[in-house]
Amino acid sequence: MVLLISISAKGIAQETQDERLNNPLVTDRPDATEASSTVGKGVLQFETGGLYESFKENNVQQESYTYNTMLIRYGLLDNLELRLGWDFVEGVTKVNGTKLNDVTSGLSPLLFGMKLDIAKENGAMPEIALIGHVFPIFSAGQDYRPETTAVDFRFSLSHTLSENSSLGYNIGAQWSDDSSEAAAIYTLAYGYSLSDKWGMYAEIYGDLPEDSSANHFWDAGLTYLASNDLQFDAYFGTSITEGQDLLIGMGLSYRIKPKQ
Repeated sequence: MVLLISISAKGIAQETQDERLNNPLVTDRPDATEASSTVGKGVLQFETGGLYESFKENNVQQESYTYNTMLIRYGLLDNLELRLGWDFVEGVTKVNGTKLNDVTSGLSPLLFGMKLDIAKENGAMPEIALIGHVFPIFSAGQDYRPETTAVDFRFSLSHTLSENSSLGYNIGAQWSDDSSEAAAIYTLAYGYSLSDKWGMYAEIYGDLPEDSSANHFWDAGLTYLASNDLQFDAYFGTSITEGQDLLIGMGLSYRIKPKQ
């Protein structure tokens, strides 16, 4: 799953739970940088979308269509959220532009995890959260079922740069499906509020496996805040190193608040 985020342009260093619920939602999409804050106690937040990726090597092109990138976030405590996510993917292979018949489709391994707020922003001190996930193999469809369970963790940090801009970054590690080597992961995203409704971001991200070549990517996108509880997004990107030729997607996030 492409775990993605919308950068909040306003610091929440002194924000109470009531103030958080009255402010615009902060999401973990559309970029790869996870937000450095939880949703808040009793909040149920849905973040979903679709995306297209292509990878080409010589005359062989691999295309991937992800029709659902659902992430459900629930605030168990003011500073702790539970996370459940899943993707429905269809993979297509083309040779010299001709589509082969071996189309793959199904669920990739589900995401189970948590996010814990560690520190609020205070001067030069960034806002910090710890995120961890496990991807059990029993939850995947036959076409996307790996031999081993994947896990990852990361620290998510953010700084408010000005009234309209912020910087977010993640540092962590992952053990991917069917891979015994660990890979360091990183993201760095700049977010800017164009208006009360429109925002934009640009980021770089990637992974550095222990025994394989590093992978580096970039993407950029727009967000539209239809209301404090509903946000739409669209984005595109590609790889800096060899690999991904094109990434394009769009989606939405919706927040359900607890009864006051």
